[in-house]
Amino acid sequence: MDFWGDEQFSFFESILFSALGHPVQVIEMQFVSGGNINTSAQVFSSEGVFFIKWNQLEESTNEQPDMFASEARGLDLLRQTDALHIPQVIGYGRLLDKAYLILEYIDPGTPDKQYWETLGQSLAVLHSHTQPAFGLNFENYIGSLPQTNTPTSNGYDFFFEHRLLPQAGLALYKGLLSRPTYDALLRLREQLPNLLPNDRPALLHGDLWSGNVLVNEAGQPALVDPAVYYGFREADLAFTKLFAGFDDRFYDAYNETFPLENGFSERVAIYNLYPLLVHVNLFGSGYVSGVERILKQF
Repeated sequence: MDFWGDEQFSFFESILFSALGHPVQVIEMQFVSGGNINTSAQVFSSEGVFFIKWNQLEESTNEQPDMFASEARGLDLLRQTDALHIPQVIGYGRLLDKAYLILEYIDPGTPDKQYWETLGQSLAVLHSHTQPAFGLNFENYIGSLPQTNTPTSNGYDFFFEHRLLPQAGLALYKGLLSRPTYDALLRLREQLPNLLPNDRPALLHGDLWSGNVLVNEAGQPALVDPAVYYGFREADLAFTKLFAGFDDRFYDAYNETFPLENGFSERVAIYNLYPLLVHVNLFGSGYVSGVERILKQF
């Protein structure tokens, strides 16, 4: 059980004092649903409204004490591009047995008429940011699972060695993935250069499903909960198709701004092996059939 009442208000006031450097009175709070990993709340205070999420470190071995530090770095990296609305990081840290992250609260709004076009164009601008190597200069998480970002010059090596293989290996170890399925994934490595474009590293959100795309008060898109790295840009777009929820105008606007090579729809399944394997490890065997179905095509 998480705490509630005066103790929780005291917790919020303590961490806001640490982040802002002066006393803050918490007036009201409301839990925010939607997260599977952490507890979140909208917190009304004398200094404005904040979005705060936290986890009880002693209650789950899956929660990592540096998770929020890496998320904060990822949010800051995305914000620096000015591509679209990313919540400002107010502070993060640990108080007793709780790790926390304090963010700007994004007031929800109604999508304007150009919402999907704006999202597509803005994501293309984000993806235009590049660096020499695939990966990142710090490690982070996707959900509660570690995501290794070892800088790698070859995009195929990065995608296989630091995305597919760790998740497949974990699923095999946990008994969720069969050995034949794991071996089929190993055979995929040699085919990747013939299956995926040799694109330059692009700055990715990394966990781009509809639940991580918000509409702000101005009716514009905003992104939250990233798992950032520099990778193949089509991986972000493929992720948007895994659980649907994105209008065709989004893809059209993206492609007009930063055209994709022909045949993207045939490549979607390959990229989505990664989030599917992540879901196998986070949520269980219900996602294994999706992995098997993709691998049978290759």
